[in-house]
Amino acid sequence: MSAAEILRFALRGVAANKLRSSLTVLGVLIGVASVILLVGVGTASQREVEESIEALGTNTLTVTASGSQGTQVRFTDLTASIAEGLEASELTPDVAAVSPVATTSATAVWDGAEYEVGSVVGTDEDYLEAANFEVAEGTGITESDVEAAARVAVVGSTVAEELFGGDDPVGEQVSLGGAVYTVVGVLDEQSSSTGFGDSNDLVVAPLTAVQRTLTGYGALSQILVQSTGSGTVDAAEAEVSAVLDGLMRVSGEEAAPYSITNAAELLETQADTAETFTLLLGAVAGISLLVGGIGITNIMMVSVTERTREIGIRKALGAPRRAILTQFLVEATALSLLGGGLGVGLAYLASSMTIAGYETVIVPGTVLLALGVSVGIGLFFGGYPASRAAKLRPIDALRYE
Repeated sequence: MSAAEILRFALRGVAANKLRSSLTVLGVLIGVASVILLVGVGTASQREVEESIEALGTNTLTVTASGSQGTQVRFTDLTASIAEGLEASELTPDVAAVSPVATTSATAVWDGAEYEVGSVVGTDEDYLEAANFEVAEGTGITESDVEAAARVAVVGSTVAEELFGGDDPVGEQVSLGGAVYTVVGVLDEQSSSTGFGDSNDLVVAPLTAVQRTLTGYGALSQILVQSTGSGTVDAAEAEVSAVLDGLMRVSGEEAAPYSITNAAELLETQADTAETFTLLLGAVAGISLLVGGIGITNIMMVSVTERTREIGIRKALGAPRRAILTQFLVEATALSLLGGGLGVGLAYLASSMTIAGYETVIVPGTVLLALGVSVGIGLFFGGYPASRAAKLRPIDALRYE
């Protein structure tokens, strides 16, 4: 029997019971579409997290105050003098810049419009570069602005849109917590992630001005340190830790009253977590493919039972065992491949939708894998019914009622 004849018999068997075949195809379709879409959601989540962390700058270190000693919690404030001492130290050759940061929130008012700014950042002229911000319009704050405690501000794109609408903010005067600041620049928009808040909802101003008008001269919120490059982050972290221990009088027996967050390590950790999340989503969706495979087994078993006499007649007329086996394997594979192809089409149609707050990213590798698995399922789960059909003795098959 030729390959064309085997294929013709197989396709005729698939078309013989349209409802049963359609239900089998539907099971595989749902499984393939689920795998592609859920992996797409996981990939979109992973990319958004990576973009948000990269927006912070992967060559930055963030120093915050915290620490403990024994059973007693000991907090030591980070101050502007500590930041100055760190910046002036000759023991930090891998540190490019040190920026003190005081953060608060305030209501911004302009021409009758009000907006609650999420973060008002008091800092120095190096902060924007260290935090990976770029100025889209106007200028950033300067060293002379910091020295003179000038009331100038650079606003994020969200603040510019909410407060000024379509008007140009540069040169306008804004009231921040009752103090008047002149807007000198607008920051370029950064990508934001729900887990990290809106990175564009901020106002950056000289630390001296913010302390004088909004926060007072208390502790800093953090100290942002920029290394000389992405390859020197770990060395810079060790240098900063050693200098801070000296400035804050930390002995060898004490736990450090500060913590240092390495953006590169954070990115790697978050990426690993997001990848695990994506794999879990894919595994959950893969269960539906397994269910579709079991459905193929059941359908093919019913098909073999219904066509027992047909198999007996064909074997009595000289059809070899290989032809019977191949026919039923082709039937099972055709059903799974058809379901897989329709599942890919459904996934692409549904990819324009937002799922769990994320735009689905279709990964070509996942599409090929899902199609390959669907074909493999057809071969694997169709193997037993096909083998059973091929092993039937002609005399037994012809006697079957």
